[in-house]
This record gives sequence, structure tokens and C-alpha cells, in this order.
Amino acid sequence: MECSISRTNLNCISLGDPDTKKSVALLKQACLDSGFFYVVDHGISQELMDDVFAQSKKFFDLPINEKMELLRDEKNRGYTPMLDEILDPENQVNGDYKEGYYIGIEVPEDDPQANRPFYGPNQWPSDEVLPRWRKVMEQYHSEALRVAKSIARIIALALNLEEDFFDKPEMLGEPIATLRLLHYEGGQKTGKVSNPAKGVFGAGAHSDYGLITLLATDDVVGLQICKDRNAQPQVWEYVAPVKGSTLHRVVLDGRERHSIAFFVEPSHDCVVECLPTCKSESNPPKFPPITCSAYLSQRYEDTHADLTAYSSNKA
Repeated sequence: MECSISRTNLNCISLGDPDTKKSVALLKQACLDSGFFYVVDHGISQELMDDVFAQSKKFFDLPINEKMELLRDEKNRGYTPMLDEILDPENQVNGDYKEGYYIGIEVPEDDPQANRPFYGPNQWPSDEVLPRWRKVMEQYHSEALRVAKSIARIIALALNLEEDFFDKPEMLGEPIATLRLLHYEGGQKTGKVSNPAKGVFGAGAHSDYGLITLLATDDVVGLQICKDRNAQPQVWEYVAPVKGSTLHRVVLDGRERHSIAFFVEPSHDCVVECLPTCKSESNPPKFPPITCSAYLSQRYEDTHADLTAYSSNKA
């Protein structure tokens, strides 16, 4: 059951503010309130952001047969078609009405690291079809990772940890960092406008399962968050797009929408467990330790279609 939709305001954290205590306080409040906040003064130019969105649109405007030639592989690199992902199977009648494209850290096929689940060579559109596309995406990937590491240092301080806690090799020194381009087709193409009452969503309700997610959006409103998943009825609030892991979803009004997500996780071998400052004898860990690689692999398997479902295999 849901109530009417309202809008919410989020804290705004400036990475250029020398007052670290202020940034830490804003982040603490944001995490207690919703887990979402705006980041400004991050150093990524508007020119690059505009270029990333323009290049993303060029890819999604390609014919479906050309996009399917770059269908995501077993390393989760490449194209994800419409309905490939289902984030809220209990409440969705189909998958998400969005298509996407995964780009990870580039690791040559002959590098021993390429044997790991989320490492390896990316799939790239040909330069003849989309010149500059790879260069733009690799530049943004690098810049977004820099921003994520800056945010991680503020998170560390907010958790009463050393500022460089997440900089360790097993943490973000050798991260799993994935750029994902997203395109929600407008109702004029799919005939689908989101209808929560009927289980139709651009992206079903979910909480992200990584360490940090950076999300850049266009000017089309669609992102909603729910600050209390256990509330009855649940209260969903729109987050206003600003140029430049709370339960959330995307509800579309029929307009086409693009967004750029950047998921940052620790290294493959990092043991994901309760942080030392977040547990005590009276407040023991709620979940057993697990490696980051094993956890992510299971979550991707749970939310994406089996690749064998695409019988044409990139045809």
C-alpha cells in the first residue's frame, strides 16, 4: 500500500568545502535520514558531463540488432536490453522498462586479474560507429572513481574511522568500479507509463548493494525514494534532479529519461563485515562475513536475466 507522492529535499555536500566537520555532519544527517545526498564542487566539468550524456544517447539510439551485438557477457560488461533486469519481483509484472550498458575497469584478457568475476576487457562499440565513445567513457570512469574515493574519506570520518580507512588495497585501492549508462524509453516508444498499482516501473524498488553509488541524471523527474521501507503505507518521495542505499525506484511519466550510474565496491577479496565502530557486545553484527566478489556475484545473478535466455547470443 502506498500514499500520495511528495517531493523531498536532500543535503548538499561540497567536496570543495575546507570545513571537513561540516561535510561530515551533513553526511551523517543524510545517512540517518535517507542515505541520499547531493554532491557538488566535485571537479567533473559540465562539458564532460554533457558529453557523457550525449554519447550515451548516441548508443541507445542505435538499432536494436547493433546493440545486441554488444550483449553483456559473463563479466557483466556490455548491453542490457529492455526487461533484462527485475529489481522487485514481488511487485513487478515484468522487468524494468530500461536498457543499460555496463563498463568496468579495463583489464586486458591476458592479465591474470582478468580471471576474476568483475575484471576483464570491456566491450566497446566500434570507432566507425561511435567515434570518441570509448575515450569519453573511460575519462568519466576515471573522474567518477576519484570523486567516489573523496566521498569515502568523508564516510570514514563519519563512522569514526581513520580518514584513509577505505583507501587500503583491499578496499578501494583495487576496487570493483562499474559505470552503467541507463535509458528509460518514453511512452511514445514502449507504450508504457509507470503504474505502481499495476506493477509497471522504469526500475523496481530496490536498495543498492555496493559501497557507494554516484548517480547523474538528466532534467526528467523520475527517481523516488522511500525512507522507511517498513512503513504501512510506504511513503515515496520524488528527488528533484540537479545538474551536475535507501529503497528507491524509477517511476516514469511517459517522457524519455537518461541517467548515468557509477557503482563503487571494495576489491574482490575484501571481507565484507560489520565495521569495528558499528558493533559492540550489546550490538553484535547482524550478518556473517562474505567476500565482496561472492556477494556481488549473487546479487547480479538474482536481478538479471540468465544469458541463456538470449538464444540468438548477440545475433
